[in-house]
Amino acid sequence: MNYRLVLLGTLAYALVTFPLAVVWHVVLFEQKYISFGYFEGEPNFVLGFLIILIQGLMLSILYPHVSFSGNGTARGIKYALFIGLFFWTSHVLAFIAKQIITDPLLFIAMESFYLLLQFGIFGALIGVIYKKQLDEAA
Repeated sequence: MNYRLVLLGTLAYALVTFPLAVVWHVVLFEQKYISFGYFEGEPNFVLGFLIILIQGLMLSILYPHVSFSGNGTARGIKYALFIGLFFWTSHVLAFIAKQIITDPLLFIAMESFYLLLQFGIFGALIGVIYKKQLDEAA
């Protein structure tokens, strides 16, 4: 395992996800997410950042072990969209299954676009980070 690449991938995920999550959920659309019942009280930003670091670490460790066609950015985006689909089912669909939401289609649309941004950017970055190592292994 290349610890430098894992660290870079973890940082890339955190530097994409945390600011995007805060801006999207707390700055731009806070009132809408409150109306969805997404927040109960104040968000815990420290815990949220720690969770994002753990996710980034796990995704960065897994990336070189998953085989998608292509190289560099294309491979990274395929990986991130696959992982993002898992996150989408466990985050978006699970939320509407557990909550009564006044406008579930709007929630699905908003969170789907948010996750597409998050994982699209992360996928491009993880692909660039691991490109040289994976090209040499091929």
